[in-house]
Amino acid sequence: MTDNTTEAEPIRTGLRQLNDPVIPVLFGLTVFMSAALVFVVQPMVTKLILPSLGGSPAVWNTSMVFFQGALLAGYAYAHLLQRIRSLQAQVVVHLALLAIAALFLPLQVSGLLGEPDPGAPITWLLLTLAVSIGAPFAVLSATAPLMQAWYARVRVNEPDGKNPYVLYAASNLGSFLALLSYPVLIEPFLTLSGQRIGWSLGYGLFAALVVLLLFAVWKRRGQAGGAAPLAATSPISWRARGLWVLLAAAPSSLMLGVTAHLSTDVASAPFLWVIPLALYLLTFVIAFQARPWIPMPVTFLVQAALVAAMIGMMPFQSGEWAFMFLVHIAAFFFTALMCHQILAARRPPPDRLTEFYLLLSLGGVLGGIFSALIAPVVFDVVREYPLVLVLTALLRPWGQGPFGRSQWALLLAIAPLTAGPPLLYAALRNNPELLAVVGWETALSSSRLAFLAAGICAFLIRDRALLFTAALIMISLSAHHVAERYDFRYTERSFFGVMRVAEFNDPGMGGPVHMMMHGTTLHGAQARDLVEACQPSLYYAPSTPIGQVADAVQHDRPAASIGVIGLGAGAMAGYRRTSDDMTFFEIDPMVDRVARDPRWFTYISDCAQGPVTTVLGDARLTLAREPDNRFDLLLVDAFSSDAIPTHLLTREAIAEYLRVVKDDGVVVLHLSNRHLELAMPTVNAARQLGAFDRHQIFIEREGLPVMAEASTEVLILSPTEDGMALFADDPRWRVIAPNDVRAWTDDYVNVVGAIMREMRFSRGG
Repeated sequence: MTDNTTEAEPIRTGLRQLNDPVIPVLFGLTVFMSAALVFVVQPMVTKLILPSLGGSPAVWNTSMVFFQGALLAGYAYAHLLQRIRSLQAQVVVHLALLAIAALFLPLQVSGLLGEPDPGAPITWLLLTLAVSIGAPFAVLSATAPLMQAWYARVRVNEPDGKNPYVLYAASNLGSFLALLSYPVLIEPFLTLSGQRIGWSLGYGLFAALVVLLLFAVWKRRGQAGGAAPLAATSPISWRARGLWVLLAAAPSSLMLGVTAHLSTDVASAPFLWVIPLALYLLTFVIAFQARPWIPMPVTFLVQAALVAAMIGMMPFQSGEWAFMFLVHIAAFFFTALMCHQILAARRPPPDRLTEFYLLLSLGGVLGGIFSALIAPVVFDVVREYPLVLVLTALLRPWGQGPFGRSQWALLLAIAPLTAGPPLLYAALRNNPELLAVVGWETALSSSRLAFLAAGICAFLIRDRALLFTAALIMISLSAHHVAERYDFRYTERSFFGVMRVAEFNDPGMGGPVHMMMHGTTLHGAQARDLVEACQPSLYYAPSTPIGQVADAVQHDRPAASIGVIGLGAGAMAGYRRTSDDMTFFEIDPMVDRVARDPRWFTYISDCAQGPVTTVLGDARLTLAREPDNRFDLLLVDAFSSDAIPTHLLTREAIAEYLRVVKDDGVVVLHLSNRHLELAMPTVNAARQLGAFDRHQIFIEREGLPVMAEASTEVLILSPTEDGMALFADDPRWRVIAPNDVRAWTDDYVNVVGAIMREMRFSRGG
């Protein structure tokens, strides 16, 4: 009889020898896979849900609060799971939850809650995300801390088991690479349907890796001490815990602040979402390395220089977008890196690992809640981003001993440098004669020099946190007042952005002119002079392409039905005749309320020759309820600051526009944008539907009042050739040459390509 025990011993020995190199690789691969799934799904599912809320940049920030909350739930679960002493039992529980979460697949946006209420979009968004992706996201989120805790127990007798935080760097590296792949590889080449299916398959592959890990861990159960709970170390003080939370909250808040700041004027699109998030994760990778790529002294030095420079640049954002983008991104990156390197230096022993990550996640949630939910209620304009950026200076070295005379002198020198620009701008706003002599360009140049000098002084006291913070506060307050170039009479903030009414003196239009500003972009202006008040201005002036189409359609038809997507100041109401009917489709109740308030604008209340209706909600959803052949003219003019909601330019959206206009009706697509080339994908989508088209780029004329006209790019469409007959012989309207740019659809939008084309055309390429 053969001794099976004796024969099996060499096999067991071989398996144990194989197990040592395999287990670290298996742990690393599992963590990497879970991190990739967690962070690829964030832009994916937000892009799926974005059209329901008008393409607002706030959709991403609010979604991030949900993802951070789900991450916190996952980390809390990982922390509580450690109360089960048996490692094998923990793995079984985790596999069971993975199986339950798989019931919510394939990935899709749930319609359980119906359409969103424009008056309360946040609640709808958070609940829809919870029922759509909450379970699989939370379970996947638990993987990073859970795997590190398991790794510390399984490898307790090995040198690498004493530093499981290396897996955290691997996790964030996986997240970083996955995020960058989304705008570069996934979004341009895969439809949303393909992305959803691919993610669901990836979830199944991850579950298979956890099963393999269970097998590997199970083999360790007989090895002495191989999976025993770690010995407890001394408790962590509440002060240390509070500092962990604070150090995690600041970068989280800044990430949302810089994302909203950058996406407001371009597009609410994944590539602008993922860049700050990817860099945020990269700072974790660097901070938790054994030998960081960027040493902490270098981080402190560069962070001080960037923040001191950028705080003074904030008022000067209208031009040089690419340069400002880089400065904002760099300042955010080094500030987040500074916070995370301080965190890494204060990380606890491995037995406190899950508590550490739980508190980091809590800090991330609190930072996100502050920026996305609290700040829009507390601040009427976007103050949270510069505020948090300034306050992070308190986390820098405080230095020792009393302040020196040279340090006090530098701080005092900043006072007159920062007081000068606001005083100059106030004088120019209130003194037209002085403005005629000095001019805004001179004021702009002198202010830049003053802020540059103040930033240099601040940088020189960077090693004394209190003085450096005081310097940044003075520069920030001054910059805020310089940004007030106009005389703002009213400010209000909603989920969809900051809306302000400013007054500007334009003698050519009879004196005071009220302007509606959304973010950094004018959304309409109206003269207060009774003679000029009912003349549409800026993009809607009779001389612009929009005005040309309105006049042509009305001249051709004694009664016209006009629809307008995007209300703004209500300038299009100035075209409404007694025989016409006009309907606005507007997502933001705040805009409708202000446009109808005679204190600010009277296009609707006084100029329109008859009632004007407003339908609230996202235009794609509300327009679907309109009957076929409803409008003679439909103007698509929806902007969030300077960003056009891309879901309003897809083939499916254009098909809806062509459905609701009459056979000889006209769809007007306002495509003016400083950063995106939109005409090519839009016209190709229209041509796929068999529509007829014309295109015009109008340049405002010199010598007219400032607010009389605005340069405008417009594409007009009609279901039939008859609809283009009014413009066929007008040389101002041309046909765009055939091109190979891929049409946008609800399943495919390529914002990066639109930016690259605009950059190429602006350089004459």
